[in-house]
Parts: sequence; structure tokens; C-alpha cells
Amino acid sequence: MATGCETPNADKSYDGGWDKKHLSELQAGIWIDPNGCDHWIIDDGVEGYLSPRLDHHGRPVCSGTHIERNTAIGDFKGGSSSLIGDSL
Repeated sequence: MATGCETPNADKSYDGGWDKKHLSELQAGIWIDPNGCDHWIIDDGVEGYLSPRLDHHGRPVCSGTHIERNTAIGDFKGGSSSLIGDSL
């Protein structure tokens, strides 16, 4: 049973927007959460993607104190072909 905007058996490796492409064509950055743990972040202008960064044992990766918390680093908007930009 599908709920909300979910499509049954949808391939989650593709961007579902109007400029559909494989997620590997987008660039990810890292967002450091308030606890100091890392999350992969992608923003293509319309959709956004966020997932925890995990080590090979499935545990969260936390950068510690050398990167400011609640900060995104990297070119996480790279690979976007959207004409809709952020207003800020």
C-alpha cells in the first residue's frame, strides 16, 4: 500500500523531479547536526535529500569538534539544473 507521495516499487536511486536523473549525477555535501554527527545532503533546487553518514558497521559518523555544528559544507547544490533558486 502506498501512502502520501510514495510510489510502489519506485527506484529510489533517481531524482523524481521534472529534471529526472540518477542521484549519482548530483553532488553531496555534509551537514553536521547539533550533536556533531554527519549527514549527506543534496539540494537540487526543488527537491532535497538527507541521509545519515554511516561507517562500514552502520554506526553514525560524527566529525567531532573540528567542524561547526548545524553547518553544511561542500557543494551540495552542485549538479542541479533547476532554474528555481533559494530566496536567501
